[in-house]
Amino acid sequence: MSEQYGDDFITITDEDGTDYEMEVLDTIEYQGTTYLAVCDATISEDAEEVEYSLLKVSEENGEEFLVTIDDEDELTAVDALFDEHWQQLEDEEASGETDE
Repeated sequence: MSEQYGDDFITITDEDGTDYEMEVLDTIEYQGTTYLAVCDATISEDAEEVEYSLLKVSEENGEEFLVTIDDEDELTAVDALFDEHWQQLEDEEASGETDE
């Protein structure tokens, strides 16, 4: 897989050469690895629920690329971290607290 970083959008090319436009929802560092939560960039902004995928940044020969998370325990842990982070952001927003 390869990716081209934009503002919050990336193009992911799978092993068959098919391109997918994805929006990066968030990134998290976990145990020295960067993980991204991404969704289909063509999703409507007024969608009530957004389906997202979790990918991790891997490096080979000095080149970064995105890979799926194959380990179920790793996937569960990373998903829980994203959920916790998003809940924290939602709670801060509801209480009027922001980092900015």
